[in-house]
Amino acid sequence: MTEPGCFRERTGPPARVVAAETVDPRHTRRVAERVLTRRRLNRALLARQLLLDRAALTPARAVERVGGLQTQYAPSGYIGLWSRLAGFRRADLTRALERRRIVQGWVMRCTIHMVSARDYVPLIEAVRAERRRWWLRTHKELAVVGMPAVAAAVRRHLADGPRKQAQLVELLAADGFPREVFPGAQLWVDLVRVPPAGTWERPRAHVYGLAEQWLPDGAADRQAAEELLVTRYLRGFGPASASSIARFCGFPVTATRAVLGRLELRRFRAESGEELVDLPRAPLPDANTPAPVRFLSTFDAVLLLGHARRAGIVPEEHRSKLFDPARPQSVPTFLVDGRVAGTWRWADDRVRWEPFDELAAPVRRQVAEEAERLAAFHTDT
Repeated sequence: MTEPGCFRERTGPPARVVAAETVDPRHTRRVAERVLTRRRLNRALLARQLLLDRAALTPARAVERVGGLQTQYAPSGYIGLWSRLAGFRRADLTRALERRRIVQGWVMRCTIHMVSARDYVPLIEAVRAERRRWWLRTHKELAVVGMPAVAAAVRRHLADGPRKQAQLVELLAADGFPREVFPGAQLWVDLVRVPPAGTWERPRAHVYGLAEQWLPDGAADRQAAEELLVTRYLRGFGPASASSIARFCGFPVTATRAVLGRLELRRFRAESGEELVDLPRAPLPDANTPAPVRFLSTFDAVLLLGHARRAGIVPEEHRSKLFDPARPQSVPTFLVDGRVAGTWRWADDRVRWEPFDELAAPVRRQVAEEAERLAAFHTDT
């Protein structure tokens, strides 16, 4: 359940101060709004997603920094961290999953994400009510089924430890519940994907455990949890509009604006005139900051939702080559100068890459060198 968005990048002059003014609701002073060009927003997104410079962070800190990793296909999380972290090896993420420093489960938009263990409980609390409303609204044929009763049955079946999804579905059917209720059950009982399922070696994330058994006891205040989620998004994807934040979090826009009203923010305008909000002192690199070649896997969140549109990450004319309703997942891509410039695949022990358009010889060398490094990552044990 993703909402890919992509529009062609426009470049323009550096950010400028415009005559229009607004009132800062926290400090009741008049402030001039800077207009951020698409290219400036592109560099901000890349910097916050750790795609300008590989960072010296642990995997757990990295997933916090980038707002979680979307991992419908578990190996995409590994490639995502390889492109973002200095010296990262596959065993680093597997170890973080096994040692419960990173947790994999349904979080934002009812989509599988890898998030840090300390973020999991508050992020689930932040999205829980809206996730349940979404399920009941989109599965009206199951309205007669009492989801709390389904959740209680799942909790009972997992009391002695993790089980595979197929086993849980059979057990729920034996309890008299429709087989279709299982996906919704994890909106009423918090479930995590238990390794080694959902790792590089075993990509299928089909083994479930109770979050209350997998993680230390924890609770979260809902308002604080909402603020954390919005802050994580802005730190990883900002500056952003209220509507983009709402889509990422799965909140109504009115609820999103209420959360924003509790935060200290700075404000900008996009070239379209749309208001953008951001965290104080978050990175805003110059529009001319060099952007290195980077390889991304399927459904990397940098390509999705409103931030991708604002930053011009995916050229409009190539969008259909990446996202197709007939395919279960997006196509792996590589970036040149901060934009998707082609696709790649792993075949015959090689990274085989195809540019959309002819690349200059120096750029082809850079792509080939990064592809060789990615190939070494695939074969490194």
